[in-house]
Amino acid sequence: MLKQQLNFKLSQKLSPQQIQLMKLIQLPTQAFEQRIKQELEENPALDTGKDDDRDEFEDEFENRDTEAEFDDNETEPDINIDEYLSDDEVPEYKLQANNYSADDDDKQVPYAAGTSFTQFLKNQLNTFRFNEEEQLIAEFLVGSIDESGYIRRSILDIVDDLAFTQNTYTDEESVEKVLKKVQELDPAGVGARSLQECLVIQLKRRNQTRPIELASEIIADSFEQFSKKHYTKLLNKHDISEDDLREVIEVISHLNPKPGGAYSSNTRMVEHVIPDFTIKIVDSDLELSLNGRNAPEMHVSKDYSNMLKGYKESKKKTQEQKDAVMFIKQKLDAAKWFIEAIKQRQQTLMVTMSAIMHYQKEYFLSGDERNLRPMILKDIADEIEMDVSTVSRVANSKYVDTPYGTKLIKEFFSESMKNDQGEDVSTREIKKILEMSVEEEDKKRPLTDEKLAKVLKDKGYPIARRTVAKYREQLDIPVARLRKEI
Repeated sequence: MLKQQLNFKLSQKLSPQQIQLMKLIQLPTQAFEQRIKQELEENPALDTGKDDDRDEFEDEFENRDTEAEFDDNETEPDINIDEYLSDDEVPEYKLQANNYSADDDDKQVPYAAGTSFTQFLKNQLNTFRFNEEEQLIAEFLVGSIDESGYIRRSILDIVDDLAFTQNTYTDEESVEKVLKKVQELDPAGVGARSLQECLVIQLKRRNQTRPIELASEIIADSFEQFSKKHYTKLLNKHDISEDDLREVIEVISHLNPKPGGAYSSNTRMVEHVIPDFTIKIVDSDLELSLNGRNAPEMHVSKDYSNMLKGYKESKKKTQEQKDAVMFIKQKLDAAKWFIEAIKQRQQTLMVTMSAIMHYQKEYFLSGDERNLRPMILKDIADEIEMDVSTVSRVANSKYVDTPYGTKLIKEFFSESMKNDQGEDVSTREIKKILEMSVEEEDKKRPLTDEKLAKVLKDKGYPIARRTVAKYREQLDIPVARLRKEI
């Protein structure tokens, strides 16, 4: 049986404009510039740069009630032409902020270009004499080398791929033969299938002195023991002295575990981090400024203003004119909202970063990470009376230029733990002290996690061994055995 019911429900939904504003806030400076360019291309009513004809006091007419209506027998809605004629000329002082430097306005970002790593290797193949099949195999092998310089696939898989994709039927022995030639390319070690093979290839290129011969022997026969730093086993197995082993370690430490990394990092497109904010210390106080690229000068196009004036002055309004005015109205609404959204974005960024700067004032004045206060998103959200999600959008994608380097804002956020005095301290502070303790340890007898926990406890930070292990892994510090030096 069907029934009809009337229910009242209160719900909150974000408008499309609010969603777009949230997306604008989330964008870092470079992406924000691209978004502005996109909007300028899509909306012809929007223009950028200074407008010489702008009157700073035209905003007085924003609330005029004069209306230019369509004919009485038409059903189209009324359009307040005067509102658009005045509002399209937003005064310049309303679109500018005094918290950024004009020096940032026209900075250009350079990009690097060059030959790709794969092409660099293929060019070297011309120094060998290959037949047609070997040339195809060699190019396929070079194409299989990743950015680190390794071939991560088995020879059997490569043989199968050559058959299916290149229509070349060969065997593992032929591919191995060509691979040996590929491994002669520069940089040394390229084309290796494992770290062990990579180091062996590099050692073969060196002048064969005794330390290098010993290093080749140890890497070839005892790679696992060497990688795990089982030095006592190596001394007994190869019947060498500690001085010999020390020389071997010195030789191997100068080899490149990622032979392709050096070349590819020099030729890939340079990724620039453009700070969204700048913090300076002026007379023992902090000064915050917003990058000028986040405060562009924008206004509504004069051409659209003239179109509306022409429509207003026209005595007989045709249907084509009415359709054009409706189109103009949509573009003007979008342009005005976008200009207002940019202004709101500037205000949100400045308010949020200002709160973070004052919350971490002691750190920004000293640069010592041990002075970072425990801070979570809710602390700042409560301070500026905004939603946590808004603070998160600012923190996750924005950078600030400080006297101590350019930092990602989210790095200033951390959870808290209590020290032996019962005071809340930042986990960043504990990690910094843990890092310093590892740097100061005796590398011949590195501290285990249990001993590190005791060191931290003696310094006033009573944390468990498993917590020390977690922080050590987050700092990319290896276990004690792998930090040992002979």
